[in-house]
Amino acid sequence: MSGDLPADIGALTAALDRTGYLADEPLATALFLATGMPAPILLEGEPGVGKTEAAKALAVALDTPLVRLQCYEGLTVSEALYEWNYPRQLLAIRLAEASGETLASADLFTPEFLLRRPLLTALEHPGPRPAVLLLDEVDRADDEFEAFLLELLAEATVTIPELGTRRAVLPPIVVLTSNRTRDLHDALKRRCLYHWIGYPPASRVAAIVRRRVPGIGDPLADQVAAAVHKLRGLELYKPPGVAEAVDWATALRVLGLSALTPAAATQTLSTVVKYDEDLATVRGSGLFDG
Repeated sequence: MSGDLPADIGALTAALDRTGYLADEPLATALFLATGMPAPILLEGEPGVGKTEAAKALAVALDTPLVRLQCYEGLTVSEALYEWNYPRQLLAIRLAEASGETLASADLFTPEFLLRRPLLTALEHPGPRPAVLLLDEVDRADDEFEAFLLELLAEATVTIPELGTRRAVLPPIVVLTSNRTRDLHDALKRRCLYHWIGYPPASRVAAIVRRRVPGIGDPLADQVAAAVHKLRGLELYKPPGVAEAVDWATALRVLGLSALTPAAATQTLSTVVKYDEDLATVRGSGLFDG
């Protein structure tokens, strides 16, 4: 790895901090190992705890491009890796015909006609530092796509039938995220480092809110963090994460509110609780009764 990457965990923690991302020591250690070994890292946790933001912050901290692939059911290899530029190939055929030439198949399936999608873009990134490849919500992709990733994760290579094996110029730092909507296969997990990001304590949530919501003020940040912590104690279908805490604080600031009074909480509750059943549970709990 390049010598200008963070030299130790403390240096990476400080670099992440400068981006506005507060990483605790276990997460900073996991990300440092992912950059230094290097090895893919799987970040799991409930939605809204900062998994995607960790990858974004890592790219900024390393001053390298972030290449993101948002996974979803039905995602195909061509959408993730490459496609052939068929309009350009057709134009080349017509130009050749107009000049009396004939193009062979080998003339049409060359790198100049290749449309690079996220995976190939990350593999071909020339440096000076490796790109951060974010495979976001990989648990939403199909089993077949998960199996396709094994070659990429193990050897930083992919195979394009017309061009052969493509090996990374500089192997990317691969960050996979999962909300555990389904279990990932052991073969994928064996190729990855692993870190679970849990809900942070209220003090850290307050610190994150102060970073992400300028001018929020300490009292209101503390109140929002404490309220989110209490909401997690209820039996909610979707307990609020850090992202919801930031949204809640932002809404309060936009409304010009300086305290999380019962009236303010009731007025803005939909920014932090996103399911009707959960709203009913919160209202029935009396948590924000005046």
